[in-house]
Amino acid sequence: MILLFAVLLILAAFCTKLSSRLEIPGLIVFLALGMLVGSDGFNLVYFDDPIRAQQIAIAFMIFILFEGGFNTREDLLEIAFKPAFSLATIGIIITAVTLGLVSHWLIGLPLESAFLIGAIISSTDAAAIFAIFRDKSVQAKTTATLEVESASNDPMAIILTIAIIDTIQGNIPGPAAFIGNLTWQIIGGLAIGFIVGKIAPYIINRIKLDSGGFYYVLLTGFCFLSYGLADTIHSNGYLAVFIAGCFIGNTDFVYKQGIKRFLEGLSTFSLVSLFLMLGLLVFPSELLGTWKHGIVIALILMFIARPVAVFLCTMFWPYTLKEKLFLCWGGIKGAIPIVLATYPYVAGLEGGSYYFNVVFFVVVLSALIQGSSIDLVAEKLGLLTAAKPSSPYAFEIVALQETESELIEYLVEKDSPLVNKSLQDLTLPENSLITAIVRKEEIITPRGDTIIKPRDILFILVQYKDKDQLLDILEHPEQEVAIRAT
Repeated sequence: MILLFAVLLILAAFCTKLSSRLEIPGLIVFLALGMLVGSDGFNLVYFDDPIRAQQIAIAFMIFILFEGGFNTREDLLEIAFKPAFSLATIGIIITAVTLGLVSHWLIGLPLESAFLIGAIISSTDAAAIFAIFRDKSVQAKTTATLEVESASNDPMAIILTIAIIDTIQGNIPGPAAFIGNLTWQIIGGLAIGFIVGKIAPYIINRIKLDSGGFYYVLLTGFCFLSYGLADTIHSNGYLAVFIAGCFIGNTDFVYKQGIKRFLEGLSTFSLVSLFLMLGLLVFPSELLGTWKHGIVIALILMFIARPVAVFLCTMFWPYTLKEKLFLCWGGIKGAIPIVLATYPYVAGLEGGSYYFNVVFFVVVLSALIQGSSIDLVAEKLGLLTAAKPSSPYAFEIVALQETESELIEYLVEKDSPLVNKSLQDLTLPENSLITAIVRKEEIITPRGDTIIKPRDILFILVQYKDKDQLLDILEHPEQEVAIRAT
């Protein structure tokens, strides 16, 4: 089993090159690999345990959500939180109801079954969203809205799914209980995320560990702590993890860059493993009996239910028509709907496998159609931004205790006033120094007569207290009259 898992991980890594060339999301490839070695493929692994799949998925989702929150900038969170929260709550209900009514009318599904499918598949998926937008150059406002929405819409989808299952089984929850449960899920998750997000950097900055590796262990502990505390008080752990990641990622603490790279690797491993497992869970032969319903429901979701939810939930915020259309198309489905699709099966509902197969089919279509065309849609809508070059090299201060300085990257844009200036023409703050310049794929040793070129990436050592002054100098060097040789 371990050998097979190793081979699958290696194949998944190689297959990312194929998915990039074909311009399809990697998660489709990972699902396909899981299905290939499963019971209906080469029959190397038999996995038919939805309960265990749920438990394993939780651990993977914790790392994916935490890393997503960690890399969400505070300014984008402030811009996107309110409309994203509207989509994550009211939008879930609108999507589920619209999808349920239209699918009941078009394909004759029983109303309760149609609403249950609508609830299960109403949430956009953080694992899919973060994976697809990680390397995309799309307008930050809309991507931030989609990312925050995907990380915070699980409580409503889960509660709505459970409520409909209870209703089908005759255990009808009252409106007060439903609203109270939802409110507590959200408030509790936000509170736990805030508390852990504030405490973690404080502890990391004040505890001196003997090895840098233990900081990874410590932060992993805080990831699980945020989920565990929220789960203990019966609030939403996924929301708590994301919010904790947001606060920690927007705080300065020791060994931050090392932890950032560690989280990226851990999140990628979790993403690959999660979709491999979900691929194992499905039996492709059973999809043949549901593909017609799957296609119709996917089309209803993409072209009716999601747009209705987006336009109603964003009417009070200044989104342009093009931005709203992109939000409609960016409602990509992924792991969470598939995991939620195991709930009817676990609850013992009649036709439990039908729900799972339909939802799986819809998720695959969503990821394949929407995920692979997201760049094209953004380009047609004028929301595709120029990709900023990333340095193939990493420079950082590896500090195991608090430091007053940091090493920052600064990209010289084509129209920057720094272009064609020499380093000695800049008056940097005292104790600030340009330590390296990356030009294309070459590292240049900075000297006083080094000329700055467009698209250069400057690595600058600066004290925290001088960072704003440094950035102001770099943006407006013409205001400086003194000349300083580096």
